[in-house]
Amino acid sequence: LFLAVCAVGIGGTFQYGYNVSIINAPTQHIHRFLNETWASRFHKELNPDLLTFLWSVIASIFSLGGLCGALMGGSMAIRLGRKGALLMNNIIALLASILMGISFPTGLFELLIAGRFLIGINSGIGICVQPLYIGEVAPKHLRGGMAMGTSIFLTGGILTGQIIGLRELLGGETYWPLLLSSSCFPAFAQLLFLPWFPESPRYLLIDKGDELSCAKALKRFHGSSEYQREMEDIQRECFALDGEKPKKPWQLFADRGVRWQLITVIVMTMGQQLSGINAIYFYATYIFEQAGISAVKIPYATLGTGACECLTALTCVNHVGRRCLIIGGYLLMTLWSIVLTFSLTYQELYSWVPYVSMVSLFAFILSFGLGPGGITNTMTAELFIQSSRPAAYMIGGTISWISFFAIGMLFPFIVNGLKQYCFLVFVLECAIVAAFLFLVIPETKNKSFLEIKKEFHRLNFGRN
Repeated sequence: LFLAVCAVGIGGTFQYGYNVSIINAPTQHIHRFLNETWASRFHKELNPDLLTFLWSVIASIFSLGGLCGALMGGSMAIRLGRKGALLMNNIIALLASILMGISFPTGLFELLIAGRFLIGINSGIGICVQPLYIGEVAPKHLRGGMAMGTSIFLTGGILTGQIIGLRELLGGETYWPLLLSSSCFPAFAQLLFLPWFPESPRYLLIDKGDELSCAKALKRFHGSSEYQREMEDIQRECFALDGEKPKKPWQLFADRGVRWQLITVIVMTMGQQLSGINAIYFYATYIFEQAGISAVKIPYATLGTGACECLTALTCVNHVGRRCLIIGGYLLMTLWSIVLTFSLTYQELYSWVPYVSMVSLFAFILSFGLGPGGITNTMTAELFIQSSRPAAYMIGGTISWISFFAIGMLFPFIVNGLKQYCFLVFVLECAIVAAFLFLVIPETKNKSFLEIKKEFHRLNFGRN
């Protein structure tokens, strides 16, 4: 089970985190490449506004690709299987790596845009299908711990991208095309290791009706002496579904039986992206400067933020329950946003205040990793039964990528308008999400998917 998490993670959410992270290091080199390419083609300098536009397209087209990938992921998981969808997804990653790698030698920045779009599709599919696979192969008493693999590989991808992007490695002027095309290595790793693992047993029995293959897969995952209990749980869910086919996303919106589960996923997903984590990373350089860290050393200090989030994902104490972790995470983020607002406001008054800002910054990241960062994908898998789960991930993924794109577009204006008071917006957002989750979500730890569905029955249909 542990090796299965690693095999799906390296080509799944690792790719997302890695490709979000690596684009920051070669910013200046890509600007120079765009200028030189434009001058060689049209024999005149590139207009600064057009340069900014082209760079924005290169950076943000990843989000558009991710949105397309999220819309494709659920359908691929149904048609090709969870494992088949992940394997096919690596072909997209390899093509993207080739396009980004040859963009510089060929002098075609359009290939860079196309490559970023394709790697966005790859990330969108991966972040949709990977937690789907993990949630379905995990026994219920290990589901939380295994689902944390999604968050661990995502944060591990961010940290790896920050390290590889250092100027001493591939972040220098000579090697930046190699940096952007290095996402082929996780794709190769998954193509090498994932074929050794079985398809999701739930998919095999409930979607394909293949009881023999399901039993073989369960024996591989749980051992020949322990698999029977999981087999019975899957058979109960299959019986409850009574031949119901996998639903389309629009059918979920019309299904009263999953109304509050769907609302919960939308609120959790939007809350995760709009929680202020992007503001924290945006302000990190300024906070480190105020604390007296030299400009040369700031990239290494920034590594600490990535390491901090990764460490939280690795050590997340899941035995206290998902409900406690995610609500507690949002409440702590509310607290640290308030502290950070005050410390940034009075940064110049006392010499020790910048260090309060640094502590708040790392505490906010730890709180995010503890709750919203780690638990959101876990709960999306747990709130739905087999026929609704792929569609739920498509909806959740779509909301996530739209929110990611929106915060990327609006955030600079929010910061320019409100300065450090922008964190008060995130205080309100985190507090509202925490209140909603406290009122709506039940504890899902150690419960079967059918038991969780019953928990929502009263909300969806009233007391009667």
